[in-house]
Amino acid sequence: MKNKILIELEIPLIEKKYDLFIPVNKKVGTIKSLIEAELIELTEGSYQATETTNMYSKETGIIYEVDKTVRDTDLKNGSRVILM
Repeated sequence: MKNKILIELEIPLIEKKYDLFIPVNKKVGTIKSLIEAELIELTEGSYQATETTNMYSKETGIIYEVDKTVRDTDLKNGSRVILM
C-alpha cells in the first residue's frame, strides 16, 4: 500500500493504543478529526475532542501541524503517535 502508512496511536486519556492505517495524501487535521469522531463513538461519548488536542511524535515530541499532509511530515510506517 503506497498510499497508506501504518502508525501506532496512543491515547493517554483513555489509556488505549491502536494500530491504524492512515492515507498519506490527507492533511493531519483531517486525520485527527476522523480519529476523534471514531473515538467518541467507540467510547460512547466518554472521549471528548477539544480544540487543544494535538497529535505528537512519541519519539521526538514534535506537534504535527494540522495543515500539512501526512506525506509532508516525518510520519512513516511504524511511527508512534500520541493524541492528547
